[in-house]
Amino acid sequence: MIDRYRPRILYFDWWIQHVKAKPYLKKIAAFYYNRAAEWGMEVAINYKHDAFLFGTAIPDIERGQMADIKPYFWQTDTAIALNSWCYTENNDFRPATDILCDLVDIVSKNGCLLLNVGPKADGTISNEDTAVLTAIGDWMSVNGEAIYDTHVWKTFGEGPTKVQDGHFSDAIKKNFTSADFRFTAKGDKLYAFAMKPSKNGEYCIRSLRMQPHIAGTVFHGLIERVEVLGTEQTPEWKRDSDGLHIRTSFSTDAPIVFRISLS
Repeated sequence: MIDRYRPRILYFDWWIQHVKAKPYLKKIAAFYYNRAAEWGMEVAINYKHDAFLFGTAIPDIERGQMADIKPYFWQTDTAIALNSWCYTENNDFRPATDILCDLVDIVSKNGCLLLNVGPKADGTISNEDTAVLTAIGDWMSVNGEAIYDTHVWKTFGEGPTKVQDGHFSDAIKKNFTSADFRFTAKGDKLYAFAMKPSKNGEYCIRSLRMQPHIAGTVFHGLIERVEVLGTEQTPEWKRDSDGLHIRTSFSTDAPIVFRISLS
């Protein structure tokens, strides 16, 4: 029986980018999408480079990201290990905080993250992989509302740290600072992710500064409330021509999420 409520993904790697494969790609896409319509379920086809015509499937960036926000949905595929897609001895495991920063950056730019975990030969997951997945799960249990069912905001973010565009760039270390922010939105809530905690607990979000309506600022609305996900403490905040200033004693190694209620 077909489970209509579970999306299906047909995933292609780079090797389909050949002339002889083109007719078959069109046929398989037509068959897959037509069957999905009959089944009444959502499906997706993921591809790399330009194997499918733009707009007919979801572009995938292998071990890399987009440098800027995109008007179309896209995906990153990467692995916990920097040097392998499977379990090998002496794997170079990425810290959970690095993966979470990538996740936040990707979602803020209209993308999603497909994360690979390489099992051992007996099918078990290594302690290192397990620790990373547990840390990601713990963070998502607190901050998931800022990721799931959200959409992009007017800008993906702000700050001095630049992300390399394109495939095979996730090995380039991103040294985020407390001045780097990423944004997602849902309803009347704006979520601002501080990519690195501030040492003194103070943050300034420039995109939310107050300026005359004729100025080219990103946001001209009103802010009613600021909260920090993961704590019941009410942070101090004020807004002026420099930005939205927030002070909180809450700190963690992973991105800190401010839930901002807009009016």
